[in-house]
Parts: sequence; C-alpha cells; structure tokens
Amino acid sequence: MTKYFLLTAIVMLITLGDMSIASAQSSVQNGFLNNRTTETVITQPISLETPTGTLYGTLALPQSRSRVPVVLIIAGSGPTDRDGNSPVFKGPNNSLKLLAEGLAAHGIASVRYDKRGIGETGKAMQLAAEKTKTVLREEDLSFENFIDDAVRWGKQLRADRRFSSLTVIGHSEGSLIGMVVAQRMGANAFVSIAAAGRPLQEIILDQVKSQLTPDLLKTTEHILNQLAAGKTVQSVPNDLNMLFRPSAQPFLISWLRYDPTKEISKLSMPVLIVQGTTDMQVRLADAKRLADGNPSAKLLLIEGMNHVLKTVPNEQDKQVASYSDPSLPVTPDLISALSRFVNEIRG
Repeated sequence: MTKYFLLTAIVMLITLGDMSIASAQSSVQNGFLNNRTTETVITQPISLETPTGTLYGTLALPQSRSRVPVVLIIAGSGPTDRDGNSPVFKGPNNSLKLLAEGLAAHGIASVRYDKRGIGETGKAMQLAAEKTKTVLREEDLSFENFIDDAVRWGKQLRADRRFSSLTVIGHSEGSLIGMVVAQRMGANAFVSIAAAGRPLQEIILDQVKSQLTPDLLKTTEHILNQLAAGKTVQSVPNDLNMLFRPSAQPFLISWLRYDPTKEISKLSMPVLIVQGTTDMQVRLADAKRLADGNPSAKLLLIEGMNHVLKTVPNEQDKQVASYSDPSLPVTPDLISALSRFVNEIRG
C-alpha cells in the first residue's frame, strides 16, 4: 500500500489503447427509458500526462456525426476510483460508471479518471517511482494537486473538437475540486452532487465529537485551528495520529484553504446542485447552504437517492449494502435531470 493511498484514505468522510464497444441497452439496465436506446457507445481508455506522472481514465463516447457535450466526472474522497468504488467497502457499487453509461445513452460523452494514489493511476505512479528509485511521500501531495490535475483534464477536453461543451461534475469531495476547476479553466457549466456545504474543519469536528473525550476534542479543535492558519503541529496525541500525523498535515493545510460556499459563489456559469434525500453522509442543509452561496444556481433534491446515487430507503442495513451492490441502478431521476441540464448548455 502506497503512502499516497494512505493519505487519501484518512479523510474519507463516512468514509488511448484497446477499444471496447458497448450497447446503450445498459440504459434499460440502469432503470430508465429514453429515446436513444439504439445508440452505440464507445468506451476506451484515456490518459493525461502531467509533469509528475500519468493519470488514467475512461472515455465514454456516443457514436455521433456531430459534436456532443462532454462531462468531466470527479470522484469523491478517500480511495474512490473512477467508477465510484472503494476498497474500504466489501465490493463495488459502480455508481460513477453507471452514471457515465446513463449520460452516454442520452448523447453525452464523459471522462472519469483515477486520481493520484488511486486505481490504475496509483499503480502506475508507484511503478514509475520504483523504476527511478524515488519515494512517493505523502507530505508532497496537496489538494492543489487534485485541482491542477482536473484542470489539465478539462483543458484536454476543451481542445478536443469532438465536443461542443464541457460540464464539470463533482461528486462528494470531488465537488469542491470541481468548483475551483470550473472557475480556473472556464467550463461551460458545473454540477455538484452530494457535496458538503461546510469547510473541512467544521465537518471533521462534527464527525468526531461523539467519539472523542472532551480533552481530545479540545485538542482536535486546537490542531485544526493551527492547520487552518497554515501551521503544522509537531505534538499529536497517539489517538489522533492517524488523522493528524505530521506527514499528512500538509495535505490537510492545503484542503482547509477552501470553503465550498465561497468557491461556489465565484462561479458565473450555469450551476446545478443535486442532493438526495436519503444521503446518510451529506445533509440536505449542506445543499441548501451551497445554493445560498450561489443564488443563481439550481437546487435539485432527489427523493430517495443516497450518497452513492442509488434509490435506497433510510435504513442502515440497506444503506450499507448499497455501497457494495453494482446491481442497483443509479437513480433514474438523476440521469434525466443531468441530461436535460447538460444538453441545454451551449459551448
């Protein structure tokens, strides 16, 4: 296990090559109907060269004689890969893969990718480091790395003449990354799905307050205040070392610089904020807070949708099971709403 992987795991908030052709009949398997079910979708590997390594992803491209919209899908926190899966859970849920397939059935191309330290990208970077006898140090990874990588993906897609417009879609932590990316590289639109509307400092305190003693909670508050001020903390109690160990602190410092309500307020392009009503990780209040940050944004609440974009009731056992169940379709209303929003965007 690489240190990059460990770093991306500590803050999980629960927590061109061979080509294959796939029929868009998958849209029926995804639980919704549309008028494009006979359209063929091409899926193929896609890569991005960066100064510090190659990133790997998947391009889903509807066959079309004309230019089509494209979305850049940015996955959420922890070791979540391009398909929305994580080794933290018993099995895959394929949420982002199913999302891409659903959009493709509506004539919308997409790129989803493995971030640094994750999936194929993580393995490739580790192999490259071994060949050059270098070490991937977690203190060298920052939140800005994720932003810069996504900006490069966006620019690559903007330069591709097959695409008519570019929409950035960020899921969970990927939403905050996407807000900054959409602004920096001039995307045509931005979509936030199941995203926190509070700064990281507030989220961490909210999640640990019921698990820590009063003294440890006070220490956590002090450490977070120091990190938010850009200062590292040398003395960390053993009980808090997994989250605040010195090698992880630079990443947390870089993440704490960004407040989602402030970042979303900077966006002047069309913005859609989507939140499921049975999401057990992110509150409805978070979505409303984001909407207040950008009054021109559209807020969409999807009844019965949970954090991994599936229709699941508010029952603990069914919620947990859905995180490892690829047979559950992505909520049809999400596919329909995103398709309408993206297809209305003009490049």
